[in-house]
Amino acid sequence: MESTVNFGLLTLLPPILIIVFALITRKTFEALLLGAATAFVMSDGLGFVGVLLEAAMTVVSENAWMWLTLGLFGSFVVLLTKSRGTYGFAQLIVKYANGPKKSLIMAWILGIVVFMDDYLNILTVSAAMRDVSDRNKNPREMLAYVIDSTGAPVCVLVPLSTWAVFFGGVFGEQAELADFGSGMGLYYQAVPFIFYAWAAVIIVPFAVLKIIPPLFGMRKAYERVENTGMVYSERSTKYNLSLESEELKGNIWNFVLPILLLIGITVYTQDLLLGLVYAIFLQLVLYFITKAVSFDDFTELLGTGFATMVPMLFICVGALTVKIAMDEIGLPAYIINAVLPYMTPELFPAITFVVVAGLSFITGSNWGIPAVTVPIIAPLAVLSGANVPMTLGAIVSGGTFGSHACFYSDATVLTSQASGIDNLEHAFTQIPYGFLGAVIAVLLYIGFGLAF
Repeated sequence: MESTVNFGLLTLLPPILIIVFALITRKTFEALLLGAATAFVMSDGLGFVGVLLEAAMTVVSENAWMWLTLGLFGSFVVLLTKSRGTYGFAQLIVKYANGPKKSLIMAWILGIVVFMDDYLNILTVSAAMRDVSDRNKNPREMLAYVIDSTGAPVCVLVPLSTWAVFFGGVFGEQAELADFGSGMGLYYQAVPFIFYAWAAVIIVPFAVLKIIPPLFGMRKAYERVENTGMVYSERSTKYNLSLESEELKGNIWNFVLPILLLIGITVYTQDLLLGLVYAIFLQLVLYFITKAVSFDDFTELLGTGFATMVPMLFICVGALTVKIAMDEIGLPAYIINAVLPYMTPELFPAITFVVVAGLSFITGSNWGIPAVTVPIIAPLAVLSGANVPMTLGAIVSGGTFGSHACFYSDATVLTSQASGIDNLEHAFTQIPYGFLGAVIAVLLYIGFGLAF
């Protein structure tokens, strides 16, 4: 429940602490814990410990689907690797992706093709392209950036994804928007104006081809590969110990059949968890027939793979707890009220994007913040005479930026885990490209806002 107390500028203290602490210590979960605890101290005083634990338990109990999905994703990937299925696929693909740039472009194309769900997108592309990318001596940081840039950004641009269904439902609930069409109709109208997603996807090939040169940490990653041959840093070694594939002939069907079943079941049922369960069962049968993995090893690897996702699960719990804590101190309302005086019809979409993007980045809530802001922003857009589809596109763009750029969003953490690198290494090497896309989006919203 959001606090009725106005903390003024102090409302910004918890998110600032999170960012500063993470930058200094390179610790994600601990930074989130500090931010959440600070916010609960502000809202509940000395009773903050009990409130913090209650919020964490609420997060755990209400997100069982996420925990099971992420854990089984870890099991699925470990089994793919240990069966040498990924190695077999890499042997085939490397014939066509026979160069650093070609392999990354292929990862980008595959990321566009798998548009149904960002989790499914990240899972599929990372499993398919990691070995190929390694063989071509690409930094894992660059691969992770490509994968993350075709996760949520692609999903929001194709109105057949989980993101489109969610936002279409949110838009359809607003009575003030009834004259503009149905929820999905509004989403279709908003797609051309989801400028951040367009920018994020289009920037990738320019970065891969080095038309946009490697920026900051990404430049250092390329220098590491050139000087040492290591595609990941020493800090990320611990994320690859259990996932190294043996340099033996791989069976491509051990990779292709489980991936195809996973995609097919997920698309048919609209449930990634169910797709993972069926795909893992197929792995059990297939690997037993091909003798790729013994039954004893299979059962052991299920637990090992699940365990590899524990660090990510901690970060996700922390991020969702921070969202509750920020609501408690009224952060979304404070930010929106602070910018309302500047929201003219022409600048309305641009300011909307900045606000939603900022809140999504701070809280790591890619769907929660847009869902909270739509009932506030949509009526204001109608009353002010702002371009409604463009404003809705700006809201979706803001949530997409949060998913793509926030260092503790679920997509960022999942991508780093799937790519086998440290979460903050991925976040810090990706964020310059994210901010470049955000700047382009703001300029487009200003230009189109003035024109339309």
